[in-house]
Amino acid sequence: MQLFRSALPDVWIVQPTILRDRRGQFAELFNARTFAAQGIKVAFVQDNLSVSTEPGVVRGLHFQVPPAAQAKLVRVARGAALDVSLDIRRGSPTYGMHVAIELSAENGRQVFIPAGFAHGFATLEANTEVIYKVSDFYSPAHEFGLLWNDPDLGIAWPLRRAEAVLSERDERLPRLRDWESPFRYEG
Repeated sequence: MQLFRSALPDVWIVQPTILRDRRGQFAELFNARTFAAQGIKVAFVQDNLSVSTEPGVVRGLHFQVPPAAQAKLVRVARGAALDVSLDIRRGSPTYGMHVAIELSAENGRQVFIPAGFAHGFATLEANTEVIYKVSDFYSPAHEFGLLWNDPDLGIAWPLRRAEAVLSERDERLPRLRDWESPFRYEG
């Protein structure tokens, strides 16, 4: 497995080595030593699965605030999605900036997103399955989000608003400029 810095230095692209033979394939999806060698020390406590039945499903931009903030390791097990990480750490040199990475079952790519980033994705294929590990347990009291298509963010989503399939909650999320982040950049 190889880890590469994305356009946002704290978000990492993880490319597992995929071994293929006539039986199928095998890949190591997480290795604590490999992550630690890059300075990433994380203990995952929960795995989540999201299944979206049609293309154009948008989930996010979601995150949990302290003391239940979560780092995530995200991958697509089936289908494809455009995955977005948005820096929401006040004082960060990349505050309000995002990185978008296509994840698919075919490319096997994953993304590591530290706490202090909002996360969302748009499905590119029907029946897309997104699996992600998180570093803290789900806490409804600490769950928040930002508007996925906030024009100030400049995210080039692969669909127009009229094509997006959203939850009622995600349609009503605030814009970044209307929300006070509790996350602070630690340098």
